[in-house]
Formats: sequence, C-alpha cells, structure tokens
Amino acid sequence: MATETLKSTPGASGASGLRRILLDNGALTALIVLVIAMSALSGDFLTTDNLLNVGVQAAVTAILAFGVTFVIVSAGIDLSVGSVAALSATVLAWTATSHGVPVFIAVLLAVATGIAAGLVNGFLIAYGKLPPFIATLAMLSVARGLSLVISEGSPIALPDSVSHLGDTLGGWLPVPVLVMIVMGLIAAFVLGRTYIGRSMYAIGGNEEAARLSGLRVKKQKLAIYALSGVFAAVAGVVLAARLSSAQPQAADGYELDAIAAVVIGGASLAGGTGEASGTLIGALILAVLRNGLNLLNVSAFWQQVVIGVVIALAVLFDTLRRKAGATPVAAGTGGGKGKQAGTYALAAVVTVAIVGATSFLHNGSSSSSNPKMGLSLSTLNNPFFVQIRAGAQAEAKKLGIDLTVTDAQNDASQQANQLQNFTSSSVGAIIVNPVDSDAASNSVKAADKAKIPVIAVDRGVNNARTEALVASDNVAGGELAAKTVAEKLGGKGKIVILQGQAGTSAARERAQGFANGLKAYPGIQVVAQQPADFDRTKGLDVMSNLLQAHPDVQGVIAANDEMALGAIKALGSKAGKSVSVVGFDGTPDGLNAVKGGSLYASVAQQPTQLGKIAVDNALKAFQGKKVEQMVKVPVKVVTKENVAGFGG
Repeated sequence: MATETLKSTPGASGASGLRRILLDNGALTALIVLVIAMSALSGDFLTTDNLLNVGVQAAVTAILAFGVTFVIVSAGIDLSVGSVAALSATVLAWTATSHGVPVFIAVLLAVATGIAAGLVNGFLIAYGKLPPFIATLAMLSVARGLSLVISEGSPIALPDSVSHLGDTLGGWLPVPVLVMIVMGLIAAFVLGRTYIGRSMYAIGGNEEAARLSGLRVKKQKLAIYALSGVFAAVAGVVLAARLSSAQPQAADGYELDAIAAVVIGGASLAGGTGEASGTLIGALILAVLRNGLNLLNVSAFWQQVVIGVVIALAVLFDTLRRKAGATPVAAGTGGGKGKQAGTYALAAVVTVAIVGATSFLHNGSSSSSNPKMGLSLSTLNNPFFVQIRAGAQAEAKKLGIDLTVTDAQNDASQQANQLQNFTSSSVGAIIVNPVDSDAASNSVKAADKAKIPVIAVDRGVNNARTEALVASDNVAGGELAAKTVAEKLGGKGKIVILQGQAGTSAARERAQGFANGLKAYPGIQVVAQQPADFDRTKGLDVMSNLLQAHPDVQGVIAANDEMALGAIKALGSKAGKSVSVVGFDGTPDGLNAVKGGSLYASVAQQPTQLGKIAVDNALKAFQGKKVEQMVKVPVKVVTKENVAGFGG
C-alpha cells in the first residue's frame, strides 16, 4: 500500500515523539478524539450494534472514496461518482427484474456501466482536453438523467439474491462492511503494488515529467477514471442492497462526501499524495460525526456546518503539518511502513483504554423516566414537514416524551442510517416519514426485530410491519385538486401540472390522483407535465419556461404549495385572475396566498394534526395498547371562502 508516513527533517529533530505522531497522523488522531468525545457524550454510542452501524454507514462513502482516491492522487477530480453509482444500481435492477437477465449477468452489466462512464470521463479529459471538473460535472448530469429515464422516476425493487448484500453474515457482521474492507484492500494493492498505482503518483506529482519519462499519460488516465467507475458501481450495488431497491435519486451529493473523505484522510487536491488507509479513516470520521450528532439530537443543518468545518480544518492541518518540516516518503517505497503499523497499533490501544474509561461515566447513571422516541422526517426543507415536526414536538412536550427529530434531506440512505441509530439506541418507539416507502423497509424490519414499535406518518412503509399509518390519502387529495381546478374552469380549458420530486411516493401518488380526477373532465386538456421537485424556485423556473410554449394556459395543478407559489410568481398578474392555481398541503404561505386570492385553493392535509396523532399512537404502542392499523386524517379543500376557519 502506498504510504504517506512523514519523516522528520533535520530541522525538526527537536520535536517530541508525541507531537510528531500527532502531526504525521492527523486524520487518525481526529478519529480517536471523535470516538472518545462521542463515547463520553452519549451512552448509546459505545455499543456493539451502534459501532457496526457506523461501519455500515461509512461503507458506501468509503467505497466511492477509494475510487476517487485514484483520481485525486493523479491530480484529477471526479464529481460523477454519486450519479454513476445510482445509474449502475438502476441498470442492475432494471435488467434483472424487467428483462429477466440472470442476476450474475445483471451485476456484470452494472459494473460495465460504471466502467463505461469512467472511460467516457477519461476520454473527455485525456483526449478531449476538457478540465476534469467540467467533464465529470457533465457525466454527473448525464448519469443521473439516464437513471431517471431508465427507471421512469420510480424505484425498482431488487431481486432477493442482490438484497442479501445488505444483510449480515452470521447474524452480526454486516455485508456492506465486509465489501468495504475488500474494496479497501484492492485499492491499497492498486496504489502500492501495481504499475498503474505508481503511474497515478507520477502523474499527480508532475504530469509533464511523467510524460517525458515515457509514461503513456493519456492511456493511464483512461484506466484511472475507469477504476473510479468500477468502485462507483460497486458502491451503487451495496447502497441499493441496503435499501432493497434501486433509487434513481440515490447517492445524490455523495461525490462531495467521497472527496471530503479523501481530503480528510490526508490526500492533496494538487495530486501526488494519498493512500487507501487515510481515505478509510476519512470516511469513518464522517460516519462517526453523523452518527454521534444524530444520537446527540443535533440538527441536520448544523451537522452540515460541522462537517464543513472539519473539512476546512483537515486541509489547514495538512498545511501546518508540511510547514512543520515533515516530508512524505516516496509512494510505493517501504520506508516508514513498520512505523506506520506501530502507530496504528498504539492508536488502537490508546483508544480502547480511554474509551473503556469513559464508559464508566454512563454506568449507574440515572436514566430519564420519560419515554424516548425518534422521529425521522424525509426533509425539513419544506414547510409541510416543518409543521409535522411542530405538531409532534408540541404533543411530545405535553405528554412528557423525549423526542429526537432527524432530517433525512430526501436521502433514503441517510434515513436508513437514522433509523438504525434509533434502533441501536433502544428508543421506546420510532415515527418515520419515509423518503421512499420501499427503501425504508429493511430499517423498519430491524426495528421490529428489536421489538421497537414503528409508526409511519404521511407515507406508508412497504414490505415491513408498522403498528400504524397516520396519513391523509395522497391519491384522494390529488383527485380533489383535479376536481377543484376543473370545476373552476367550467370543465373546459388548458392546464399544466407541476409534479413533485421524481422517485418519491408522494409525487407518484398525487400524480395518480390528478390523472384519476381529470378522467371525469374530458374537456380539460393537460398541455404539459413537468417535475419541479417540490421546490418553490424550481416551480418558478419551470412555470416560466412552460408559459413560453403555452401562454394561453388557464389552470395549474401543483403537487405542493411551494411549487404553486413559484408558479404564481411566474404568472404575475395572471394568477388568480385569468389563471387558477391549485396547490397541495395547506402550508402557512399557501394559506396566505389563498387569502390574498393569487392561489385559488390548496388541498390541505392538516400537517400539525399528522404530527400530533403520530406521537399519540407511538405512545400507545410503546405502552402496549392497541392502535388502529390505519389512522386517516381527512384532507380539505381550502379556498378563500373557508380559509379563515381552517386551523391547520
């Protein structure tokens, strides 16, 4: 394995041994400090189940990062790995389920997809002379788009033989952790023991010198980016196996985590330095941070701030380390490997000793008499879910419940991590608002196995047992929205539909409701349907574009109020006069627009009631009382005539 162990220069001979170890192994030191801190702050962190959770949660990022390490060592960058992972998983699920291809062949096709994407990146960079940033940014968009096209925006269930990759061996060792270790060993071997590995360091150190010395730089770059594609494909398969389905929006933003792991692990973005062990440590640091901050009930928004600070400090520390007089050992040489192994062994001993001591802080401590519960929301970047949280928190406070709320940020994998954290910390009950109904199934099954009752809110969980589903009917609500706009237009007219985020159950169900409701009005012509991802800004942009092609539109149905408000902005003075807009959710901003007349109606779901009722039922389930399997919260069409009496 290529090493980055640093040797002291003569000018630094007076430095103490401890200071030198800390300087030369900054990422390892940071990991040790984090583990000790989290163990001291949370009694739930230092458990076997939770430590395995950390490994599982680091697996996908680490596998992606191993591939990115090759690229960064050679002074490149790969922004496409997250999208390539999603595309590879989609190809696997699509070929195995829709076309009956044997699973082994489907896996090979998924890996081939990753290789093909990497080769395209390498060709554009090496022969097309495109900057790596631009070439891989283009592939990011292309791969994500192809994933959505192939899947038609919906998750595709995986065959059971592939889903087992997300299970455990012997009932305790998670397969994703095993795959991460194997891929890490392969990455270490490639970097330290192969011709292409030495080529990566040579190209990253000085590309022109490497070319003049006879290295075929262009061909090597093709191979380097192809290797990155292979690792991205494997990461995509592992991620899909964890979620039991290929999600077209999976691994969104993971390329940034992968790059962060490589940089935190000691690699230089200028190229020429980096190693697999450092990348693994970087991925573990990110996983420990997210896991520990979840256990400590730190807002997901602040988690992003913390991770950004950690990345900045990692680069700053690397700069200080080099200024302190340390020089790297040449890649592929044997110098310093024994010292590095000794350092890792010493670090393990110190960590175990200190963590063992901190565990006494939690022994015998009096636990709160209040029941503990966890609420995982699909996103808090939407007023509707913010209101669910508000209703749940108010009811929890009233009932004396310690409620921890997490934000999955519309990432099914991140939500799986959060649900695993709740399960390992032995909360009394879990409330989940799934990002995707299929993807949450494995995590809910794990909670059920641990005898923790699970309540689903707003969206159900497929293929897993929940104590209750507290929800309004999205399909029925969609039908009401269609009926409302059709009747407003007198049964005739041209309308456009703004759809939600592709791949989410809410978007699918509401779209189905719109289609069902419009069947009764043949005079209504849908001239365009476009996704705007439940986002106000995108609603504004998409509606502005549609108005160029359809200036005579008379009605708009939006799958949530945020997109409806964006459409109103695009319509300007037409909104509420010549164009009737109907939204969905009954958010405060939406209701204000109804009062003002720019939004004709909103199909309100009473989100605060959803949160309140979910907590009530979670407490009943925790106490062993009987709860209804389906708890319906009625939707209501709110217009200017009845908005004053609507309480939300």
